[in-house]
Amino acid sequence: MPKGSFHDTLETRGRLRGAQSADEFAGWRDLPPRLHPLEPPAWPLDLARLLHRLRLPHVREAGPAILARAQDEGWDYAQVLKVLLAEEAAGRDRSTRELHRREARLPSGKTFEAWDPKASAIPDEAQWALRSLDWMGRAENLVLVGPSGTGKSHFAEAIAHAAIDRDLRVSWFSLESLTATITRSRIDASTGKVVERIVRSELVVVDDIGLLPAGADEAEALYRLVDAAYEKRSLIVTSNLHPARFDTIFPKGLATAAVDRLLHHAHVIVTEGKSHRLTEAIEGRGVRPLVSAP
Repeated sequence: MPKGSFHDTLETRGRLRGAQSADEFAGWRDLPPRLHPLEPPAWPLDLARLLHRLRLPHVREAGPAILARAQDEGWDYAQVLKVLLAEEAAGRDRSTRELHRREARLPSGKTFEAWDPKASAIPDEAQWALRSLDWMGRAENLVLVGPSGTGKSHFAEAIAHAAIDRDLRVSWFSLESLTATITRSRIDASTGKVVERIVRSELVVVDDIGLLPAGADEAEALYRLVDAAYEKRSLIVTSNLHPARFDTIFPKGLATAAVDRLLHHAHVIVTEGKSHRLTEAIEGRGVRPLVSAP
């Protein structure tokens, strides 16, 4: 295993375990303070200033309701402190995840809430195993191959949202946007730093390889990413072509080197069937019915 890989995968596994702990801490809050039936008195000014100085915004916001409930139910000091700190931890986790979601630049907001497992060609066992995200703790890759409209991008984005919810960092690219990023970095010879910055994310997604014409620049961009992430970070690649056929759209040497590293630790899932988008369009479910103005 290359130098540094062990620590990289440990970091990912640590973040996954930390997200589980955060969920436990959030559960300690029990009833969200905003649901408290009475409007509690505000903090005294000096205490509010102290909480601001200590940068505890979520305690400052929810604390009065928590203290009112504690008084009603006769909590001891330890319980009060635990719930106050759990509120702060949960608030910080929410803020961090919202930041990571913005930075990831996911394309459409599709999550597993809108995913129909039974409508997918991906085997049920594979779906649930992939949704566990355990494979990311081992720096394994996911390759989704199949025709357009068979749910590859939806599943990839839902996995990306799930990863963010587990406190992992995500970067999303089309092959075109990845190529543009790498190409711009040549201007000031910062390609190495740019690629290093990309793979700081525990998950990097490259969507829809093979739909648009590709050449040497695209092949170089993909190779640089796959090489930098190899055995350190997880990749998701979606394509209408199996990676074994990437040499039909990329220069053979770069394609072979990229695919060799990509597939070494990869779960390859083939999606089949008709396009969900086309099916919905034919059945009239792609749009809402038009309503004439009164």
